[in-house]
Amino acid sequence: MNDRGSADERRVVLVTGSSRGLGRAMAERFGREGYRVAVHYVASAGPAEEVVKTIEAAGGEAAAFGADVADPAACQALVKGVVERFGRLDVLVNNAGITRDGLVLRMKDDDWQAVIDTNLSSAFYLAKAALRGMLRAGFGRVVNLSSVVALRGNAGQANYIASKAGLIGLTKALASEYAGKGVTVNAVAPGFIESDMTASLAPELKEAYLQQIPAGRFGSPEDVAAVVAFLASEGAAYVNGQTLAVDGGMVMH
Repeated sequence: MNDRGSADERRVVLVTGSSRGLGRAMAERFGREGYRVAVHYVASAGPAEEVVKTIEAAGGEAAAFGADVADPAACQALVKGVVERFGRLDVLVNNAGITRDGLVLRMKDDDWQAVIDTNLSSAFYLAKAALRGMLRAGFGRVVNLSSVVALRGNAGQANYIASKAGLIGLTKALASEYAGKGVTVNAVAPGFIESDMTASLAPELKEAYLQQIPAGRFGSPEDVAAVVAFLASEGAAYVNGQTLAVDGGMVMH
């Protein structure tokens, strides 16, 4: 546990939207690596508490925190609560996200705004709240979860793609502002990842998707978690302002 130090100095990570799916895989990965983990949820505490129990059962330390990350005041309170509970916040993973798909001409203004607020604005609010402590400590990692659709586009997801492309821009801006101060900011762009949705795909549709992936398979949540954990480590100190696609080679740039 070279990156985290002694028990009293173990680094603390906040993973938003970590009660299920990719977020859960990342939270559990950090727990296995010795971080103290803030497991975030929006509405239902039950699944988040299950993640906490899983981390604790493996010998780690975790706590659940609820917050509406589309609300700037709630984001400030979330970061404050994590610091009060653990004494510090070293790593912020902005993973919380929603979709409200639809063609532009049919998309309601509320659906546009809800996705932008949850997926993009929340990352700005949380980074703003977390960065001061990171700068004082001389160490910090921010990892923003984008998507390959931000790199290639997709019909019917203008709000989602705009939010995920915006995260890439925010990543570059923050990285430029705080490079050289011990804080790095990077993004991860997952491709098709195994989920309940991919499991329920019709065979012909699944095959069509797989044809787009040189690796010939969907990624696993653990594939993404491993990259995020690397970006959070001291070993990634010279990686800054980058967007790493975890997509089996679907988008090469």
